[in-house]
Amino acid sequence: MRLLLIRHGQTPNNVVGALDTAFPGAGLTELGHTQARAVPAALADEPIAGLYASRLVRTQLTAAPLAEARGLEVVVRDGLEEISAGDLEMRSDLDSVKAYAGSVGAWLEGDLDHRVPGGPSGREFRERYDAAVREIAAAHGPDDTVAVVSHGAAIRAWSTLAAGIDPDTATELFLRNTGLSVVAGSPDGGWRLERWSSDPLGGPGLAGEHAHDVTGESADEVAEEE
Repeated sequence: MRLLLIRHGQTPNNVVGALDTAFPGAGLTELGHTQARAVPAALADEPIAGLYASRLVRTQLTAAPLAEARGLEVVVRDGLEEISAGDLEMRSDLDSVKAYAGSVGAWLEGDLDHRVPGGPSGREFRERYDAAVREIAAAHGPDDTVAVVSHGAAIRAWSTLAAGIDPDTATELFLRNTGLSVVAGSPDGGWRLERWSSDPLGGPGLAGEHAHDVTGESADEVAEEE
């Protein structure tokens, strides 16, 4: 099967750079809604058999225009949430941003025992996201294409770990709001990265402001902010 992993649209906390990972999370900005409305046209050629979102409000709002355009129900699936920021929740200072980004970076380099301060290890995150993906796969056929609206760090980490992307390449991958990762395969047979689009599905003109948006920047951009 193919998974279209779409990052949610812009939120107020993306703009100010706050690490917003807890339930229910922020809604979308005006730009975020515009980004979401651009998704259906950008995916017009994709034969989408199902549409899923995390429990956080911003993913469901992002999925809504695609659901309306395709006549699909947005299925809320536990386990697709963002990587918890733990003790760093709602902080926006550079040290916190770098600690969060550094934790995800450590996972991409193979250190799955590394833990976000007060949050999950890489192994815990991957087990949680793997379980959600396995449930989605069980509900669809092997040739189906399924859209999943999730979160930047979660999509980045799971896609690159599941597909076995080289660490040097993985650490430079990033996702603006409504950026896209496409993986193909199966939970038992493994996954391969088919496509990575860092810019919004509606085009780079919808990128907007990302401030200290950790998952909207490459590792080098985060380091340069110091």
